[in-house]
Amino acid sequence: MELFALEHKRLWRKTIVRICVVLCFVYSVIWGSVIWYQWPGFGSLNDSTDMYDNNFDGYYTIRDFQEQFSQFGDHWTDETLQKMVAEYQSYDVMDIPGLQSKGDWLLAYSYLRDLYPELEDPEGHQYMPLLHYADTSKIEGFYERRQDLLEHTLEATRLNGYLTEADKQMLLDMNSQIEEPWKYEWTRGWQDVINDLPSAGAKLAPYLAVVLAFTFSGEWYSNTAPLLHTTKHGWKKLAWIKVLSGLAFAAEFYALIFGAKVVVQLIYFGTSGWDMPIQYSNLLAVAPWNMLQAELFDLAFVFLGVIGYAGLIMLISALVKNNVLSLVISLAFIYVPDILAGYLPTWLKAASQYLPLVGNGTDYLHYNVFHIFGKGIWSPYMLISVPIIIGVICLPFAVKGWSRRQKA
Repeated sequence: MELFALEHKRLWRKTIVRICVVLCFVYSVIWGSVIWYQWPGFGSLNDSTDMYDNNFDGYYTIRDFQEQFSQFGDHWTDETLQKMVAEYQSYDVMDIPGLQSKGDWLLAYSYLRDLYPELEDPEGHQYMPLLHYADTSKIEGFYERRQDLLEHTLEATRLNGYLTEADKQMLLDMNSQIEEPWKYEWTRGWQDVINDLPSAGAKLAPYLAVVLAFTFSGEWYSNTAPLLHTTKHGWKKLAWIKVLSGLAFAAEFYALIFGAKVVVQLIYFGTSGWDMPIQYSNLLAVAPWNMLQAELFDLAFVFLGVIGYAGLIMLISALVKNNVLSLVISLAFIYVPDILAGYLPTWLKAASQYLPLVGNGTDYLHYNVFHIFGKGIWSPYMLISVPIIIGVICLPFAVKGWSRRQKA
């Protein structure tokens, strides 16, 4: 334990480690959360339509929208959508841009477009969005229409070969567990949260790579192999200490960045709306989850991905003597799958999504199913388990790989 504490303290004392932590905190928390919520993301509009010309008043704008949309009731019904459309149509057209960008008007428009196509009037309003002129008296049967559209979409997906009949039934069974009517509050904030967290995880990758890519390759660079052979602890114990120290750093790094992001989220959005269903982010999502459950999944997805990626980096470091090459290969596992996505076979593209910090953490909004020995497994279950399995498998091979080079 004492040796681990010394190694872990040595890691944190490195200048490059401290620089990476500070830079990531500034980029992900200060800019990616505080300034984003306060300024371009939720700041009120002035005369410009550029979000970077917004006013620096996001905190108060969020409170205004939470209060404004509370008037439509605490559950989503036909009447909710009718009232929302009617109020939108009562505004002067010059007020619309600001209302659309941060209110739930865009949500109302997407629901009208997807569920009430018969309300379109191409002859008289071909240049106007449906939200401007839809007859509110004809907006009825929201949940029945959604169910019909969902079944039609899943059947089309099955016919295109992406789902089996068993997959389709599995997804419909999940959908049947969604409680109706849906709980409703202003959704824009929670939509931003659950879509931001998974992508924020990938932003940790370069910093983790810079810190951990030299875990073992750095020993060759500094020519410390002879010293390791003479120490009383031996290379194998030291290797495990370095691996555990790297994992501990990855967990602490994650806790620092995402703990701070959650605190900022609570300051700006509070806890209201946590029990709204994720169907506000995707009308046809089938997962019977609320926003809090989705956020917890996102946080778990990133954490397990970070640990898995840390294990992968240290394996690469153990197999490669050159520091630069170790870093380049570590980064390639994150960026190359996206770069080559358009050129890879479908099966290989799908498999690459299960690499640590590569996949889409919001896959619970979609219908992807992975098949193992003919058994369909909902993709989010794979996304949250495979990366950590990869990382854990890498650890003993990292120690063993380094030992071969030491003996050589």
